[in-house]
Amino acid sequence: MTPAARVQAAIELLDEIIAAAQSSGPAADTLIKRYFAERRYAGSKDRRAVRELVYAAIRRYGTPPHDGRAAMVGLTQDRPELQDAFDGSRYGPPPIAENEVGALQSGLPEWLRARFADAIDDADIASLSGRAPLDIRVNLEKIDRDTVMAALDDAEAGSLSDTAVRLPQGFPVEQHALWRDGLVDIQDEGSQYIVDCCDARPGMTVVDLCAGAGGKTLALYDRMAGKGRLIACDTDRKRLSRLEPRAQRSGIGTIETRFLNPGRESEALADLADQADIVLVDAPCSGTGTWRRNPEARWRLTEAAIQRFADTQRHLLETAAPLVKPGGFLVYAVCSLLAEEGDGQIAHFLQSRSDFSKVPPASRKGAESQAGLVLTPARHGTDGFFFARLQRSC
Repeated sequence: MTPAARVQAAIELLDEIIAAAQSSGPAADTLIKRYFAERRYAGSKDRRAVRELVYAAIRRYGTPPHDGRAAMVGLTQDRPELQDAFDGSRYGPPPIAENEVGALQSGLPEWLRARFADAIDDADIASLSGRAPLDIRVNLEKIDRDTVMAALDDAEAGSLSDTAVRLPQGFPVEQHALWRDGLVDIQDEGSQYIVDCCDARPGMTVVDLCAGAGGKTLALYDRMAGKGRLIACDTDRKRLSRLEPRAQRSGIGTIETRFLNPGRESEALADLADQADIVLVDAPCSGTGTWRRNPEARWRLTEAAIQRFADTQRHLLETAAPLVKPGGFLVYAVCSLLAEEGDGQIAHFLQSRSDFSKVPPASRKGAESQAGLVLTPARHGTDGFFFARLQRSC
């Protein structure tokens, strides 16, 4: 593909992505894969170049531009070299008209900006538009971090978690023997730090209430040295099924899993009442803290969606509370920096459950928020998170 053809491909993809964002259609990654599946002539360098153009354009706009051409013409303001690609060639876009300026760079809509927690400033929000690094978690049961770093070029030790290693963007870690042999796993350092703050230890009973594909579950298992009882739960059977192959690759024995029927979770958890030393609620959320990885999610978020997430989070906290034994801990986490998904949830929960109180996590490297701690790309180099550690009275 010529440079002009690459720009035209980016325009076509952005048209699809903008339309999908406004109609709850497929995600950008899905549309990009589908686009190139139908265009086998595009080589790997072409696909990478077009993908980079698409995401550079998406990151530039807090609200969706009118169309793909407006987005790409606007991008030439930041990258003047792209103007030459608008050459009117057979596979390229028509030339930029004399009075054509394209879409103006935009920030978040005011209604969304106003919903961020008080602890989050403009620099924190701006950092959510950057590119995310590649972090891995060291399986300390099998190998130490120094050995892992010695085997990887340009690796850096994480600053928040003793299990974290940061690699250069684009590093093919899944092709490395360390990954194939289950000695490391891909996980943002913020997630690793939250697991550290759970302070799970061998012999404990730990419930991961929203385990998903099991990233934090596997990290908890490592902290527990495989000793004790660890129960991974989720309402999505397909997501939960991904845990077993991940555990097998890491050389971990069978982890207890429970599928929870939505709305009837407590029935499947009744035998665990007052049993858990720790319950981790890594709740579904708006994902505002992960915009670096999924920038077009900004265009999809609505007030109604935020309210649905908040309702689910409240229900999960209510479900989790009875499982915590007296003196045990409930750790609540979301990859969101919105007030109502973080501080607001904990404030409401503590009003309704006088037998719980906020306690500091084992490590206080996050930034203070009203009801917990936050992590941001600007301050900590991680995805954005809110989390809080609560203890049940004896």
